[in-house]
Order: sequence, then structure tokens, then C-alpha cells
Amino acid sequence: MTSYSLLLIITLVVIATLPLPSPALAGGGHWQLLQKSIGIVAMHMQLLHTDTVVIFDRTDFGLSNLSLPDGRCRDDPNEMAVKTDCTAHSLEYDVASNTFRALFLQTNVWCSSASVAPDGTLVQTGGFNDGDRRVRTYNPCPTCDWNELSDNLAARRWYATNHKLPDGRQIIIGGRRQFNYEFYPKTDTTAKNTYSLPFLVQTDDPHEENNLYPFVFLNVDGTLFIFANDRAILFDHTKNIVVRTFPNVPGSDPRCYPSTGSAVLLPLRNNLEAEVLICGGAPRGAYEQAKSGKFLGALNTCARIKITDPDSEWVMETMPSGRVMSDMVMLPNGNVLIVNGAGLGSAGWEFGRDPVLSPFLYDPNKPIGSRFEILNAANTPRMYHSTAVLLRDGRVLVAGSNPHVGYNFSNVLFPTELSVEAFSPSYLEPGFDNVRPRIAFPESRTKVMYGQKLKVRFHVVGSLVWNLVSVTVMAPPFNTHSFSMNQRVLVLEPSNVTNVGGSAYEIEVTTPGSPVLAPPGFYLLFVVHQEIPSEGIWIQIL
Repeated sequence: MTSYSLLLIITLVVIATLPLPSPALAGGGHWQLLQKSIGIVAMHMQLLHTDTVVIFDRTDFGLSNLSLPDGRCRDDPNEMAVKTDCTAHSLEYDVASNTFRALFLQTNVWCSSASVAPDGTLVQTGGFNDGDRRVRTYNPCPTCDWNELSDNLAARRWYATNHKLPDGRQIIIGGRRQFNYEFYPKTDTTAKNTYSLPFLVQTDDPHEENNLYPFVFLNVDGTLFIFANDRAILFDHTKNIVVRTFPNVPGSDPRCYPSTGSAVLLPLRNNLEAEVLICGGAPRGAYEQAKSGKFLGALNTCARIKITDPDSEWVMETMPSGRVMSDMVMLPNGNVLIVNGAGLGSAGWEFGRDPVLSPFLYDPNKPIGSRFEILNAANTPRMYHSTAVLLRDGRVLVAGSNPHVGYNFSNVLFPTELSVEAFSPSYLEPGFDNVRPRIAFPESRTKVMYGQKLKVRFHVVGSLVWNLVSVTVMAPPFNTHSFSMNQRVLVLEPSNVTNVGGSAYEIEVTTPGSPVLAPPGFYLLFVVHQEIPSEGIWIQIL
């Protein structure tokens, strides 16, 4: 046998014994243009249980490219841009038909916040100028529109963060020059108050702030994890006390607006542990430097911490490149998509450079150092005021980008972007159809109780790998300024999978045990097989 033949045999043996990659880890993904123009900038987005997405920008951008129907106009003597505006600044996008219709906003919703109530109504709070203390609701239906309420907020809320609570209310935290929080709805006399939160004073940087749109997550014990600037606390909102202060993130660089990174609560798997992942941002001073035309490189690090561990420390990881103003989207299989943003500068008008066109995929279960994967690049820069939300079919809706004070389409580095795209992760590739589950039961919008045993029937055309089947539920978030408020994924406790005939299988799972784990409302439920998710169905947990 020649040395060449021996080398060839050894090579073939090595290749044959290499572990095969999981089908969902093949990388890639692809982009699809859905709408060249929806007429407004997708600065804020929320998926609702009707498979429609509510989108809005701000009323003081000037005239949009979407007219209000039936000759309707907005007359506002307090408006700073256009006193009489017959164009829309909000719309409802229908996913199935890829169509949209204009919605009417009376006051300014710029840089506002929101949560979805247990009945599926979008409750939006705050904004700018005449809208900074307003509450607006949107109850989805084919002819519905925004409703502006008379019971206003206790304080102006601009760049605040909302989070749903176990009792169905939402807490509204912070905002520009607001070092406090309040609750909505205001069901009792104490709810009319604001409550001081000194942590927001401690994290306020002179001239930069770096504590706006704080990252907030409901912990498994009912406390709130609140991150601002470069540090975090656990906060008991029922007693108005800080119960724990975490170590500062190594490096002491800020991660919140305008040094805008992003954050997610990683999937809750056993109801006992919770981990937070924060990625990207801008070095301290980047915002001030950008004002003078010097654009610092974005942070290329992520910080991960187990917030339920009493002795936890931040674990640092390195991304393939730096990112600021990116969005972190939880996928049905538990992975994290990082999309949009820039490689230089900070958030703010004209302060970003070097668009990052390639999304990153983060697998939280891989060994540290091998968790990131670079995916196929987009063609459209998505800079300041971009958004991204997961859809029920597993695609990610990506839209927005406007780093200008008004709509500006020419003679600028990054023109105002009115298009809408969908990014399809690799798990949607046709080559995985034989392992992709298809849910047959329960029907969508089924109501379930806490701690209920729920049988989920599904079909898989190919061979089923029994121990690689799971069920996840996801709370669709309100996304703006690189943070998805209320984004939450739970892996439901399973029992054995059984074959019920042919390609049909059934798995019994237990729904979340309490509203502390999953605040009441609508969730997307997915069956995941070999990391390939089914299309979701809606369930309402009550």
C-alpha cells in the first residue's frame, strides 16, 4: 500500500467519525423583501395574537408617506413639526396577507414603551411633548384604531421601560429625568403615585445618561432584574426595596441608551434558574465623541449572569465583531438572533457608522467560545430606530432605520428606511421539512390554566428522535431602541412522547405553574424537534 493510499484511508476514517452537526446549525438564513415602503418608520413594533403587527414612529417627523383614510387629519396646535397632518404615523401590518392599513394617533408616541394586557390589548404609555404622559390602547380587530385614555400617567415617560407583572398590571420604569417608577392600570389610590428608584440616579452619567430604556426582566421569584448603564439590581416592587446588588459588568462600559446594547432573558427551563445575556453597546464617552465627529468602535463583548445564583459573577464572551443598536430576538428553539445595528458610534441623531449587515446566531447551550455563528448578510442598513420581532411562522420581521430628525431620503449616509423585510433562519429551509413538527392539536387561541397538563399532538414526516422533542412558549415582546420588553421563553416540563398512529405523535407538558413564571396573557407555543421548530399556535394563559 502506498503512503498516499494510507493517508487517504486515514482521512476517510477521520471524516466518517466526526460528529454530524445538528440540522438547525447549518447557518445561513435568507432575506426576503416584503414591502418596499410602508410609508412610516418602524421605530416601535409589537406582534399581537391576531397575527398582526402594530408599528409606529413619531408624530413630529413631519409628513409621512402614508395617508390617513377618508380625509382624516390630525390637528394639534401643540405639535412641533406640522400643526395639521393628514398622514399616518402608525399602522397595522397583517402577516398572512402582507398588507397594512393606517392607524390614527392623536399625540406623540416618540420613544415610548408598551406591554400587552392579559386580554391581548396593547397598552402603550408615554412619548414626547403632548404625549409624554398619555396612555393609549389598541384592541386588535379589522377596523379598530388607537384609543387615547383620559387617565394619564403620574410622570412624563420618555425612554422608559415597561414590564408585565404577575397580577396583570405593568410597571413603568424610568425615562429621561425620571428616577422613579409607577404602575398601570391605576386601580387604587396608591397606584396614582410615583415611587423613587435611587438606582436610576446612581446610573445616570452626566451629558450621556446611559440608563435610558433600562433592561428589565421578571425573575422566577417575582423580583425584577433591572440593568442600567453597567450594573444591575434585583428589586422587590411590592416593597420598594433593592434585595440584591450585582457586581458591575467587567470593563465598566455602558450598555443602555444611548450606548445602546441589547439584552435577553435566556429560556427558563426548570423554573428555578434564570440567566440574563447582554450584548454589545458603546464605550463610555462614545456618545459625546460622536457629537464631535469621532466614532468609537462598538463593544464586541457579551456579559452573561445567572441571576438566581447567590454568588453569581458576570461571564464575558466575545462576539465576531462589535455591535451597537442591535436587536436580540429569542427564537423558538432557544437560540438568540442578533440583528441590525452599527459597528461604530452610538445611538442618537447621525451618531452611527459602519452598518453591521450580518446577523449573529447565539447558541446558549454550546461551550463558551463556540456559541456564535455569522449568518447571511442583509442588503439594507438598519441603524438608529430599527426594529425586529419574531413571527408565528418562525421568521423574523425586520424594519425601520432613521437616524435623522425628520424623514430624509436623499444626500445622507443612511436614508430614512421605510421597507420591511423578513429574515428566515436556517431552520426554515426546505431540507428540514422531514423533521419539522406540524401541530395538530390544540387549536390556536386555546385558553389554558396555570399548572395544567396539556396534550400537544403533532406530525413529523420523517423519523422522530424521541429525546430531541421539546415544547416552548414565548411571550411576544414590544420592541424599540434595541430592547424587546417582556420577551420571555419557557421550556415546558414534558412527559414521554407517544406515537398515536403513523406520523402522529403526542407529548404531554405542564403549563407554567404560576403567573410569576408567565404573567397572564397570550403566548406562542412551538414544538421543537432536533432544534427545528413548528409553526407556533397561540395559547392564552389565565
